[in-house]
Amino acid sequence: MRINTFQVKLLNDDRVPELVKERGINYGDSTVVDSPTKAAELFERVFDLSNQAQELLCLLALDGGRKVSGAFEVSRGTLTSSLVHPREIFQRAILTGAASIIIAHNHPSGSLLISDQDRMVTNRIKDAGELLGIPLDDHIICAGGQFTSAQ
Repeated sequence: MRINTFQVKLLNDDRVPELVKERGINYGDSTVVDSPTKAAELFERVFDLSNQAQELLCLLALDGGRKVSGAFEVSRGTLTSSLVHPREIFQRAILTGAASIIIAHNHPSGSLLISDQDRMVTNRIKDAGELLGIPLDDHIICAGGQFTSAQ
């Protein structure tokens, strides 16, 4: 399976967002993201979340067969926080034609504890996804080579 990472850029005079491929990463044989473990492995392989010194929020956009249609670094923050808004997440999901999404972020501290802020972000993105018809399948937190689900 090849996973393509993208950026969203404004390349034309109309300032309309477009996907720009950053790189492609070969990842094993299976193309279906059918478990939180598989999703966490993909996030680690593509974004190396457990080894980042800053919080990153990343996105896997999935098609109807749960295959990755795009992978994105949505936000890069500080040691203890990352700014996230549903608009940036779902802009990318819509541009890839996603049927559903999985998001992940890291805790550079190495702690897998789910904060109230983590839960609030999860609920906000979940609500937006329901409204748009692009459900949030999971919100994974990676730290110290391990993961947990904030959902």
